[in-house]
Amino acid sequence: MAGVTGEISLSIKASLSGTADLGTPRAGIDTITQLLQISAGTAAVNQADLMFADQRTLAASATEDLDLAGVLTNAFGATITAAEIVAIYIEAASGNTNNVNVTRPASNGFVGPFLAAGDGIGVKPGEYALLVSQTGWAVTAGTGDLLTITNSSSGTGVTYDIVIIGRSVAA
Repeated sequence: MAGVTGEISLSIKASLSGTADLGTPRAGIDTITQLLQISAGTAAVNQADLMFADQRTLAASATEDLDLAGVLTNAFGATITAAEIVAIYIEAASGNTNNVNVTRPASNGFVGPFLAAGDGIGVKPGEYALLVSQTGWAVTAGTGDLLTITNSSSGTGVTYDIVIIGRSVAA
């Protein structure tokens, strides 16, 4: 079956140490792990059939709206019309001077993980953000399908990598 297969994983293992008179106290997180396995399809949770991946550049102070329903094209030149989004990954190039801001615009904004119009995240140079929903975030063509990407300042352009995984049918 045609579609997207893959794994999105997260692992956290950390330790905090301090100082004390009779030793070095430690507190730790043994391991927190999450794994989202994606199989090809549209009929269920953890399935996907759409993927958009690109490296993009914005001029100083520039903004672009990524239309998740009917404008973006995949690696094979096919137009993507998402009904749900399962994952969004954005990585700002380490050579950037400015942040790459990802927001829900007030008009026709993709609600997804954002609580209100104008909400978003700033991705600093060399850093990344990963947003995942195994059940999927709804995309509403024409009224709730835009994801805004903005260069946070003037003076220099920014480059970023983006991967969007979704379904063409709501699960």
